[in-house]
Amino acid sequence: MKKVILLRYGEIHLKGKNRGTFENMLMENIRKSVKDFSCKIVRIAGRYLVTNFEENQLEMLIEKLTKVFGLVSLSVAFEIETNQEKIEEIAILCLKNQNILNKTFKVITSRADKTFPINSDKFSALIGEKVLNNFPSLKVDLHKPDIELFIDIRENKKTYILSEKIKCVGGMPVGSAGQGLLMLSGGIDSPVAGYMMAKRGLKINAIHFHSFPYTSVQAKEKVIKLAEILTDFTGGIKLFVVPFTKIQEQIHIKCNENYMISIMRRIMIRIAEKICEKNNFKTIITGESLGQVASQTIESITVTNSVLKTVPMMRPLIAFDKTDIIEIAQKIGTFETSILPYEDCCTVFLPKSPIIKPTIKNAEKQESFLDIEELVNEAVENTEILRV
Repeated sequence: MKKVILLRYGEIHLKGKNRGTFENMLMENIRKSVKDFSCKIVRIAGRYLVTNFEENQLEMLIEKLTKVFGLVSLSVAFEIETNQEKIEEIAILCLKNQNILNKTFKVITSRADKTFPINSDKFSALIGEKVLNNFPSLKVDLHKPDIELFIDIRENKKTYILSEKIKCVGGMPVGSAGQGLLMLSGGIDSPVAGYMMAKRGLKINAIHFHSFPYTSVQAKEKVIKLAEILTDFTGGIKLFVVPFTKIQEQIHIKCNENYMISIMRRIMIRIAEKICEKNNFKTIITGESLGQVASQTIESITVTNSVLKTVPMMRPLIAFDKTDIIEIAQKIGTFETSILPYEDCCTVFLPKSPIIKPTIKNAEKQESFLDIEELVNEAVENTEILRV
């Protein structure tokens, strides 16, 4: 008998002939997440197992594994050779470690090994009877029990016995949907947007626009810290830090004040698209939420989108309330860093009354006062690349 961590995936089961590709990618991501631990990862039918780990590392392993996109749940289980008497013994042992006074229970058997002579329902009833004989204070409840005892009889002639399922983040393996470029500001929304897209399998890279000396070194360090927090879920991030001071100064001097935010956003998107083209990234991701600020009205979004030529824009938070976004930020650990009081480039040169219903025609007229191509190319050429 030994302790193992049993890992389960969900949506990958639906992938048909491509399922093996997703399973291999998830296996690789699991390995990367626990690379600092002494353990072994193996695959059994429809499951992964973490074995040969040190007992004092169990809690840290669980914390890492619950953040691996693609996994829906995990359990600490006892692994034994499939044998009826041994299963009965370990099932009783499993419950001895719990507070069972005046509790209800249910036994759930999964019999993937059809050579095991007793079917699932009958075996659950048999184990339930053994439990009641050993713990008279327990009562059976087949609908909403306090304790669920799981018996997983697998084709590899091993049985896994457990009484708790720990929820993981779910989603799809990071990298299975290609790579994208997250517009990472120092705010609350953009890290959450990156998290949401990584959950759907997108490998996240990030771009940040830095306007030194109008924005401080601490503002840049704040963004690097946010990227570091995200790597618990996304794996390593390539961070592109774009010098944006000259562009903002030119917009401030030459463009109508009401259109400053619109023009700034359009130039940012052009730069992001060029970096996508150079690195084979398939999409740009933003943390925009409809109507949250002047640059996130339908009209503003339309004006911003119109400069895109080769990649789509993803806005995973478009229908989220701010309270929804804050709740996720707190859950993933980015919130406290996001609210540190260091301004990003979007808050410098902020006009008093930014236009909320810009038009493409007027935006293009304002841009005619700028050498857009030169500004974009210069910013891309001087971009700093950090590996987080």
